[in-house]
Amino acid sequence: MTTSSYILTLACPDRTGIVHAVSGFLLEHGGNIEEAAQYSDPATGLFFMRVQFVCADLDHATLKARLTPLAEGFQMRWALHDRTAPMKTVLMVSRQGHCLNDLLFRFKSGLLPIDIRAIVSNHRDFYQLAASYNIPFHHVPVTAATKAQAEARQLEIIEAEGAELVVLARYMQVLSNDLCSKLAGRAINIHHSFLPSFKGAKPYYQAHDRGVKLIGATAHYVTADLDEGPIIEQDVAHADHTDTVEDLTARGQDTESQVLARAVKWHSEHRVLLNGHKTVVFK
Repeated sequence: MTTSSYILTLACPDRTGIVHAVSGFLLEHGGNIEEAAQYSDPATGLFFMRVQFVCADLDHATLKARLTPLAEGFQMRWALHDRTAPMKTVLMVSRQGHCLNDLLFRFKSGLLPIDIRAIVSNHRDFYQLAASYNIPFHHVPVTAATKAQAEARQLEIIEAEGAELVVLARYMQVLSNDLCSKLAGRAINIHHSFLPSFKGAKPYYQAHDRGVKLIGATAHYVTADLDEGPIIEQDVAHADHTDTVEDLTARGQDTESQVLARAVKWHSEHRVLLNGHKTVVFK
């Protein structure tokens, strides 16, 4: 007897009987629930659920086919995932390597359920770091004149690797509306949480000049609205008058790394469900 582990995620109009129907289906098909979480959003009238379960003698395709009528009956937006399959991931980076380095270490240490298939950068700075992890490194320069061709090459790499997740680990180029659309729901960005107060270059210098007392980071899904996609995770760190620009920058980069790592972990564990311009995160 072969036992497989799955994760079912769903969103649908809220009504009575959804949990009963899902749990009843799993019972009928020999499923044993290991973890379950649910949320009803009164503002949107939507119901969200994540169920982690094991099931004997039913492969993914068969289980998905049998789930389809149930899902259609409740108008579900749903997905069935193989829990044991690490999420194929492509990382994108420019010249700030703190988030890249952190993700690579966590990946190599088995702390993230992802499979980093490639690193894409508009600079060559981190090709040796990529090589030390035996991960293919693709240098794709970007200028205003070559942006369309560069993005076509980036998308070619992403699709060739079968990437389910793209992480902008401090990739400092604005993606076009077209590429944002093609990566909708599977691209995560990280930035400092000063926005919209301190835009542009050297935000920590601007923050230091204004004497800020909190610095932070935001991880969110990439959309055509720059830095305004659905937020997955945020965190802050305190600052005071004794902090130098270097202190703020180091603390901010550490916060960015941790926030991005949590967002990547939750996404790759299928714990994040889109709820319009917001997210539901089953931690």
